[in-house]
Amino acid sequence: MSNDNSSTPEHPVNGPDGTPVPHDEAHVPTHREAEPIPDPGLPAHTWRPTDVDPKAEKRAERQIAAMFVGAMISAVLFVVAYFTFQIGDNWDTIGGLGASTVSLGVTLGVSLLLIGIGIIHLARKLMADHEMVEMRHAAASPPEDREATVEALNAGLAEAGIGRRPLVRNTMIGAVGLLGLPAVVLLRDLAPGKALDIDALAHTIWKPGMRLVRDVVGTPILASEVEIGDLVNATAEALFPSEENGYPELSNLDEQVQKAKAAIIVVRMNPDEIIPLKGREKWTVSGIICYSKICTHVGCPISLYERTTHHVLCPCHQSTFDLADHAKVVFGPAARPLPQLPLAVDDEGYLVAQSDFTEPVGASYWEREKQK
Repeated sequence: MSNDNSSTPEHPVNGPDGTPVPHDEAHVPTHREAEPIPDPGLPAHTWRPTDVDPKAEKRAERQIAAMFVGAMISAVLFVVAYFTFQIGDNWDTIGGLGASTVSLGVTLGVSLLLIGIGIIHLARKLMADHEMVEMRHAAASPPEDREATVEALNAGLAEAGIGRRPLVRNTMIGAVGLLGLPAVVLLRDLAPGKALDIDALAHTIWKPGMRLVRDVVGTPILASEVEIGDLVNATAEALFPSEENGYPELSNLDEQVQKAKAAIIVVRMNPDEIIPLKGREKWTVSGIICYSKICTHVGCPISLYERTTHHVLCPCHQSTFDLADHAKVVFGPAARPLPQLPLAVDDEGYLVAQSDFTEPVGASYWEREKQK
């Protein structure tokens, strides 16, 4: 038995002339030694500067690191701005916009932008650069398929008889074309037909001496009946006209708009827990305080009350207001506190308004600052 451990190729190797070459003289190229098949349509690979120049590579590293460091600094500034600027304070403004909103948006946006640019820069400059070619068939369908499709389309048109029935063809085109008219009419309703009365938005139906009534039954509210921790949904007595209250019918007003603007919440808490704004010290009655029910974000109604913290929550976007501290915003997208209605009591002990709201009620709009 031979001790020769050499292996013979499974298939003989032929020389250039086609004759077999002994296996000990044949050289079978390995996978790494085999030359790739050149693609005449692929241009020569162009190396990036960072692939061939160590200085360019180091410079790219420093640029990317600087972007990530800038992102970290912006993230820290976001936290600083969050605790520095108070939401809703008039003095915290930048170009007429809330300083809290501007600073938080800018710092977070810059941080995310620098992270994104740094990652793109890393991928384009420093990550491995490989070119891959994937051969694909032509995007267009074969000529015979296109011809068959055209023939089928022409056959369908011929069977429908559109070409030889001008009456049907023209009326069909007219019907489809006139579908644009309903769209124009519907889009026109998105804007009022006349200029919006901005000044009217700043006022409500509340007047001095007007009683507060419960919003469903319309009964006046005695100050002595409101207990600590209660939240009462109320509105203006004028929305429930009668011979007793002496107010006329609202024949010349948009009743739905007036109801929305007059909606209020009445809460009673310990008077020592109330932090009034300057000039509003006499706007409450024995701890009873009143605010607009309409959220200052987009105008959703508010009624979710947490009596232990005196926080009221808007169910639409979770804006949270502290009713004990002039209804300032403590969380959420709202930018302004809820407007406060000044209260008093009449001779019979019923809650009444001292005046209308001193600021516009409802969602924010551009002209709001001019009407304060």
